[in-house]
This record gives sequence, C-alpha cells and structure tokens, in this order.
Amino acid sequence: MNKNKNVLLVDDEPKILEVLAALFESKGFRVFQAETGGQALKTFNERNVSLVVLDLMLPDVTGEEVCAAIRRISRVPIIMLTAKSEEEDLIAGFAGGADDYVTKPFSLKELYARAEALLRRSGDDLVPLTVRNAFGGGDLIVDFEKSAFRKAGNPIGLTPSETRILSALIKYPGKVFTRDELIDIALGDEFDGYDRVIDSHIKNLRQKIEDNPKSPVYVLTVHGLGYKFGGGGD
Repeated sequence: MNKNKNVLLVDDEPKILEVLAALFESKGFRVFQAETGGQALKTFNERNVSLVVLDLMLPDVTGEEVCAAIRRISRVPIIMLTAKSEEEDLIAGFAGGADDYVTKPFSLKELYARAEALLRRSGDDLVPLTVRNAFGGGDLIVDFEKSAFRKAGNPIGLTPSETRILSALIKYPGKVFTRDELIDIALGDEFDGYDRVIDSHIKNLRQKIEDNPKSPVYVLTVHGLGYKFGGGGD
C-alpha cells in the first residue's frame, strides 16, 4: 500500500540511515536520504515526500530548524528522532511542527508503527459537515477539502495534527475537548507521552490563526477542562 509513498530519512549517522532505509524499503517505500539539514531541505524541495523521519542533532543546522523550514511550506508528517528525553526538549520539537517523536535507541517496530499511524491519520477524513468554513467575517478561511487555510487573506500551513485538532473543534463548536480527547484525535491512541504536549500544538495553532495568541477568539481555553472553538465572535 506504500508503493507510491516516499520517505525522507535525515540522520548524520550512516549506519542508522542504512537500517532505516532497509526498514522502509521492505515496506514498499521509496527512500531518500540526507546526512545534513541542508541536504534534507534540498531533497524535500525537489521530491514529493510523504513522510519525514528527522534526527534532532545534525552537523549544520538543528532538526528543529529543518522541521520549521519544512513546516512553513508543507503539512507532511514529521517524526523526530532524538537522544534527548527531557520534557522541555520534546515539547520544543512539537512546537516546531513535529507530529511525533522517538527517542534513541529505538525499536524499529515501534518507529514503523508510529509512521504508519501518522500516515493513516493524515489521510483520514475527519472534517466538519461543511468543508469550507469562514469565521470572523472572513478573517479565517478553512477549506478542509483542498487543505487550504487562510488568515487575513494570507495562506497558512497547518501540520496534520493541527489540522485534526482544528477540524474537531470546528465540527463540534459547543463541545469542550479534554487534553486526552485531543491527543486521541491529533496523535492517536498509540501515543504514550505527556498530555501537556497537546498544549504545545494548541499554542502553535494559535500562533497561526489568532490575531493575538494570548487573547484568542477561535481556540478558547476552558480552565480546568480543556479547549473549545469560539468561532471568532461570529
């Protein structure tokens, strides 16, 4: 089922690249490899990539910088590989646009399961009853069918996780979603990590769709409970 899918593997350790390439090739992926951030971005710009597996520590630029650069132009799923396991580092990775992380040393079986789950979710059809929605008098335009999003007339890029969160909130505007519910929606029930990670996704989403992220009108916090959609005052 992966014969038309391309994966970009980014790591400065050739042995890790070799093992990862063998894994994804055995699953039917076409594999592209890069040992530096610069190579990764060049390859990404030249190829149609379905998934990125990205090491955090690279010799020229950081994995977070590569992730942020990709995220400015694409919603492709990104898995971070990191030797760091501190909560702050992981949340920073999510804030930069990563969809999931795997800490080194990692299980190939676990990595592939996470990759499969991300690809499955990015292709799922969790969309509101109407695929094109306008809020705040046209300030925010959300077109899930075309994966097109505009803020104040300017296109914005949302990650797969951000798209799923926004879609759920818009579909059920009166519902307050708990962090656990949003984790299931955005990251899947396979996710086993900090529930506060969802706050990082919400923060990143607000940076893109709110005039003032510290005083949001679309994605509202319901203290002690979770989040809901505000509709921009419409």
